[in-house]
Amino acid sequence: MIHTVKAGETLNQISKDYRTPLATILRANPSINPNLIYPGQSINIPGVPSPENSPYRIDVSINNRKLRLFRNGTLQKQYPIAVGRMLFETPVGNYIILNKAPNPGGPFGTMWMSLSKQSYGIHGTNDPSSIGKAVSKGCIRMYNRDVEEIARIVPNGTAVTIHP
Repeated sequence: MIHTVKAGETLNQISKDYRTPLATILRANPSINPNLIYPGQSINIPGVPSPENSPYRIDVSINNRKLRLFRNGTLQKQYPIAVGRMLFETPVGNYIILNKAPNPGGPFGTMWMSLSKQSYGIHGTNDPSSIGKAVSKGCIRMYNRDVEEIARIVPNGTAVTIHP
């Protein structure tokens, strides 16, 4: 997968966001100076599926508290969500689903889907009454049945756009 560097990013943080060792990224990009990366620079992240290979994409509206699933550009389904509360805002940007973990335990409900942003994901809940509210620590929270449905449909590498 090709990552485009954003302002303020470091190779170390990119490595953490994609759960890929820094040494692996450097080996895949021999022409990169690890001490000098710049916005707009393309970096190959080995072993991470490209969003171009998935017919699906996920669109998250923080303000509307909705997650929309698209297939080949056509809306398939819309789901209610909970988002980050004040001081723990849900991060706006373009990400991908890196991996899925059923039954992660605790407040994450019955499914966790990691985003390419360290410590953030789309997950279920042990508190269904929280859906529709700004109550999480920045993650996108869904009803368990909804996140399980999406996890069955979308592959790793699916693009996720989060916007206000």
